[in-house]
Amino acid sequence: MTPPDVQDKARDLVQRYYAAFNAGDAEGMLALLTGDVRHDINEGGTEVGVEAFRAFLARMDAHYRERAEELVVMAGEDGTRAAAEFVIHGEYLRTDAGLPGATGQTYVLPVGAFFEVRPDEGKIARVTNYYNLAEWTRQVGG
Repeated sequence: MTPPDVQDKARDLVQRYYAAFNAGDAEGMLALLTGDVRHDINEGGTEVGVEAFRAFLARMDAHYRERAEELVVMAGEDGTRAAAEFVIHGEYLRTDAGLPGATGQTYVLPVGAFFEVRPDEGKIARVTNYYNLAEWTRQVGG
């Protein structure tokens, strides 16, 4: 049986990830990821590596301003997997390729995120996000 603190450490890691997200601290987020992090993008592909994640964050920052609220974080007994549910409050700043035109529209969406954690490293090895893109499109008037 694993000590309960591995669950606490996994939850704390994910909470720090979202604290950095809410602070607009991309470098703080990246510091919590393994070098070979796998990022499963909502309704998109999979990118691997911290540099790919850095580029993703830069793309997101260019188009959106977001804040995760009502965060709930859960972790498996062995601390290797965690999940978060939250509500994203956002503003669509600049038109993103293939999506409706941006005019500063605001949106509020529930989001689920899943994480693989490497407890021995104290880092996140996978981030997978899910939200309802059709609902987002409706909210921004697409």
